[in-house]
Amino acid sequence: MDAMLILTTADSDALAERIAISLVESGDAACVSIVAGMQSIYRWEGKVCNEKEHLLLIKSTAERFEAVRAHVRRLHSYLVPEIVALPIAAIDADYWEWLQSQTSENR
Repeated sequence: MDAMLILTTADSDALAERIAISLVESGDAACVSIVAGMQSIYRWEGKVCNEKEHLLLIKSTAERFEAVRAHVRRLHSYLVPEIVALPIAAIDADYWEWLQSQTSENR
């Protein structure tokens, strides 16, 4: 199993919290940190958009990525939500042990 940091964004506090709580309750993520006040500039349907968003930092495992992806897509309000996974190159041993315990089937 490998540790992963999975990123997504949300357009409201309520959506960010709903996704975060659901991921942790299901065991698909050990922890989700919400960073409010982010500004995203992107092109959508031919025009440049400038929106306030919340960044979700989802701490999970490579084994749980597909479950996290499906979970985010099911709850998200966006037609095409950002779901990006980054491998964690190094991690504190105690934190890794805790992360694994929170995302295991036996929690």
